[in-house]
Amino acid sequence: MRVSLIQLDVDPAESAAARRARAAALVRAQQGSDLVVLPELWLLGGFAYEAWSDGAEPLDGPTAEAMAAAAKDAGVWLHAGSIVERDPDGPIYNTSLLYSPAGELVRSYRKIHRFGFDHGEAVVMGAGTELVTVPTEFGTLGLATCYDLRFPELFRALLDAGTEIFVVPAAWPARRREHWTLFARARAVEEQAFVIACNTAGTHGGVEQGGHSLVVDPWGVVLAEAGPGEQVLTVELDPGVVATARAEFPVLRDRLMGIQAPIERA
Repeated sequence: MRVSLIQLDVDPAESAAARRARAAALVRAQQGSDLVVLPELWLLGGFAYEAWSDGAEPLDGPTAEAMAAAAKDAGVWLHAGSIVERDPDGPIYNTSLLYSPAGELVRSYRKIHRFGFDHGEAVVMGAGTELVTVPTEFGTLGLATCYDLRFPELFRALLDAGTEIFVVPAAWPARRREHWTLFARARAVEEQAFVIACNTAGTHGGVEQGGHSLVVDPWGVVLAEAGPGEQVLTVELDPGVVATARAEFPVLRDRLMGIQAPIERA
């Protein structure tokens, strides 16, 4: 299986239309890959809060249309990162889009854990409520986004839903880059699954991005890692390693659910 991660430089000097066209061209250039992944909120910027409301789009908007066409032209599964989704009946959402090689929108995922605490995404965006897994010819994909990496219970739930390959687009800042690689490896080891984590480069909303997109195997081995700038990272991986790792080191069989601390009574 060949995976290509497009670590886009999100530059506020570049228009959204120009970046959309450039991203589509980069996707088309990955013909021969099986899965192509873009970062989180690459069109507007993961920290460009002031641009989100005006730049929000429906699931059949211009970005979705461009990504569907690019996936079909390249003949790839495309995780198109995430957009700011405009729900006509609700708030805006941070929504990931997954396309088949035929250019069909197979699933979307609204980010469950919103970053920002008392401002930014946590305040202006709605929270997703649905776990999303997608069966493919190379294994079942589980979808998560950026800040989700900090919540192992989400990944355990996705594991229980059959996930073998986690796909995680992000706009993770440079100042917490060590956390990015740590959590990607931890989730891979915990769930004995591949983690494909695609970050942004550049600076948006005044926040320098961390880059360093990476692919981690079920043993926690980093198969490939990008640098800090814009880059297309391509790696060959064997999906069969998931079953092998789980058979050779069957730690998941030893899970004990519902354990509670003993209650001391006077």
